[in-house]
Amino acid sequence: MKSNLKARIATLAICLLPSGFTNADSFPVAIRVQASETKGELKPAWRFFGSDEPNYGTTPNGKKLLAELGEMAPKRVFFRAHNLLCTGDGTPALKWGSTNAYTEDANGNPIYDWKILDEIFDAYRDANVRPYAQIGFMPKALSTNPEPYQHNWRPGARGNRLETGWAYPPKDYKKWEDLVYEWVKHCVERYGKEEVETWYWEVWNEADIMYWQGQPKDETFHRLHDHAINGVKRALPTAKVGGPDAANGGSAFMRNFLDHCLNGTNYATGQKGTPLDFVAFHAKGQPSIVEGNVRLGIGNHLNNVNNGYRTIAAFPELKNVPIVIGESDPDTCAACRAIEYPANAYRNRPQFASYTAASYARKYDLADRHGVNLEGILAWTFQFDDQPYFAGLRSLATNGIDKPVLNTFRMFAKMSGNRLAVDSSHGYLLDELLQSGRRGAAPPAAEGEVRGRGRGRGGVRVEPDVSAMASIDGNKLSAIVWHYHDDDIVSDEAAVSLTFAGLPQQSGPAKLQHFRIDDEHSNSFTVWKKMGEPQQPTPAQYAELEKAGKLAELEPPSTVNIENGQANVKFNLPRQGVSLVVLEMNAAR
Repeated sequence: MKSNLKARIATLAICLLPSGFTNADSFPVAIRVQASETKGELKPAWRFFGSDEPNYGTTPNGKKLLAELGEMAPKRVFFRAHNLLCTGDGTPALKWGSTNAYTEDANGNPIYDWKILDEIFDAYRDANVRPYAQIGFMPKALSTNPEPYQHNWRPGARGNRLETGWAYPPKDYKKWEDLVYEWVKHCVERYGKEEVETWYWEVWNEADIMYWQGQPKDETFHRLHDHAINGVKRALPTAKVGGPDAANGGSAFMRNFLDHCLNGTNYATGQKGTPLDFVAFHAKGQPSIVEGNVRLGIGNHLNNVNNGYRTIAAFPELKNVPIVIGESDPDTCAACRAIEYPANAYRNRPQFASYTAASYARKYDLADRHGVNLEGILAWTFQFDDQPYFAGLRSLATNGIDKPVLNTFRMFAKMSGNRLAVDSSHGYLLDELLQSGRRGAAPPAAEGEVRGRGRGRGGVRVEPDVSAMASIDGNKLSAIVWHYHDDDIVSDEAAVSLTFAGLPQQSGPAKLQHFRIDDEHSNSFTVWKKMGEPQQPTPAQYAELEKAGKLAELEPPSTVNIENGQANVKFNLPRQGVSLVVLEMNAAR
């Protein structure tokens, strides 16, 4: 039986500062992981990634990064990309890509060319990564408004217009459906039926905003979606299909789409409904500059997640249908560099890593609250070629050098099994975080609920959020601990006392590993700064940066003593730092 939350937190709060801490500029934090209280399976929701530019996946640095993603969970990592059906020669640009999959001859007959698409999906296959296949955008020969076709977007330029010819409906929905059919049929022939059955197939991107220029928006998108999904199912009846990857999961567009798929008349078949094997929506944060420093908006982000879950939960038929948050990031524009958009400077630093840890954990908690089936959280972040080192693009690596945030995903990859109950004397409650972006006072406390310690309304704007997510798998316990704040400013370290309680092993030694991301660990950016910010690093410097970008241990593996089914680990955690503590017991659970 779960103990009273109020009594438990009160017990944690009176813990004295443990001995062994030497930093006077620190504050005590007591975190308790209860190994006997599981919260269900820890699904590896972190294993989804994506980018606007599909052709970067076939360049040397793109293939290098794909291989690193695949190593974390072979054949369980999925990659989503825009522009897979756009017309062009495959030359990438910011927010652009092309494959020339569809053209027409002089008589209007289709010409299918899978060469560039095959190169992209082959790169995934070779890296043990699988497609989250986005069906879009519109080939020039099918567009109802083909000129101009390719946009010329540039970061910081005035008058940027993305919604050119690729964003318009097809002039012939039958040709559109046949294109999708031929593509999926080709994939089955090339990669095999059993392989393609594991992929996700969805139509378009964020059709509720400028990415879709059909009018009326809902009706034309439903038609586009139904014909595309029918093309998928004609080629592979067992394919996994879904959508709509809407920008706003709480919108009328999202509700109308779900209702159409469940109850509407299918535009392609004339039958009731459209197959829906998974549901996808997007959720973003809102960064800004406050008094010269970056301020992130974790509260805005989690409110968007909350609204998406609420929309889906309103349909009882979708209770067990998997949900993928198809883009889930601290901001909206991956290709917007920090030099033009200073609020994006967080992307090079550990703040991105701590934000990711703190926000992903709460997305699981929100799914529990709504009783929905969270399957994936997709980070819309990959890599960019022909850009300066550490330009402040939202990416996992820069010129082949891993950035701190990639190591958060490496930490997640080391966690498995079941989620565990965690209490922290300095962690935020969900409702405190969700208050960001709302008007009015916070809702009244539920019976037994303890309010935060004067943290203010919404986000993490006063005291930092120091807490953890934990898992147990056999004889292995893992806890990812973060020291997050929306404001990226230097402040006191957290003196963490991490207790693992209710262990199946009652006494004796256990192996301890401690991985760390902070200014001095798992951080190529700090090393690059110390080098003098070279834009043409020497081979020796490059090798040093590569090494600095990997996940580092805070100290060599050691042992910790278990007494009465309990073990304690003490460490200082800097602001925006992330620790992964792994405890391996001698006796399996």
